[in-house]
Amino acid sequence: MSTLPRPAPEFTLPCITADGESAEITLSALRPAPVVLFFYPRDNTSGCTKESQAFSHLLPEFNALGTKVFGISKDSLKSHARFIDKQELTIPLLSDENGTTCEDYGVWQEKKMYGKTHMGIVRSTFLIDAKGEIVKDWPKVKVDGHAEEVLAALKDMG
Repeated sequence: MSTLPRPAPEFTLPCITADGESAEITLSALRPAPVVLFFYPRDNTSGCTKESQAFSHLLPEFNALGTKVFGISKDSLKSHARFIDKQELTIPLLSDENGTTCEDYGVWQEKKMYGKTHMGIVRSTFLIDAKGEIVKDWPKVKVDGHAEEVLAALKDMG
């Protein structure tokens, strides 16, 4: 992992919001708002659901600090829409179906499960400041208490 801060890789990805609106989100267009990007493996799986619900629960606090929060996975917008609806999420979700953004952020990695090796998203979060630099990252996230930890880091950032 490179030293921080470092420039956040630029992207434009399709997004679906809690109210079912879809749009294209370009990272640089969000400036000067701070941005939290949390990458997760798959919609409607237990850890991803817990993490997305935690960020949704804290979204008013992130918004009060002027911060944009997005979840990102390789799932389609259609899958994201079902996930938002089923889990009553309030955070917008970005679809990186071709995996370019996952690769640019270094979260597409070799993983092992049940003795088999495969490629997948390693649960990771990035805090990006008003200048578009990654000022904190969390590789290999453990879900419990993570959204609260990101919010605390944002508050410490001032």
